[in-house]
Amino acid sequence: MAAGTVTSPATFADGLAPYGVKALVVAASKQGAPYAYGATGPNRFDCSGLMLYAFRKAGKRLPRTAEEQYELTLHILRRHRSPGDLVFFPTGGAMGHVGIYAGHGRIWHAPRPGARVRLERIWTRNVRYGRAT
Repeated sequence: MAAGTVTSPATFADGLAPYGVKALVVAASKQGAPYAYGATGPNRFDCSGLMLYAFRKAGKRLPRTAEEQYELTLHILRRHRSPGDLVFFPTGGAMGHVGIYAGHGRIWHAPRPGARVRLERIWTRNVRYGRAT
C-alpha cells in the first residue's frame, strides 16, 4: 500500500475521531523519512515523534513519548480499532513503541535506527490501542 492510498476519509467508517484520519494522512505522507532518536520532524522522526508531528498537523496535541501518548488516549479494544487510532507496543511495564493504524492490520511508523518511516503489518498480537479524542 503506497502513501497515497489512505488519503480519502470516505474510505473509513463513520464515527472516527477526526484527528486520527487527518493524522494518518500526514504520517503516510512522511513515507521514507529517516528514523532519528528524539526527532519530531518535519524530515526525521522517532516513533512517538512521528505521532506527535502527525497529530499536531491534524489539530491535536499529543505528549512526547509513547507512554505519555498511551496515557492520554482513550483505550479501545482491538475489535473497535479504526484507521487513525494509535497502536502501542508494550515493552516491560511501559509502552516502548507506537504507530498509527492504517487498516487491514497495518501501521505507519518510524521503526528503529537505520530504518525509514514505512507501512508495515502489525507483527504481534501483544498491542494496545488508543484513540486521540
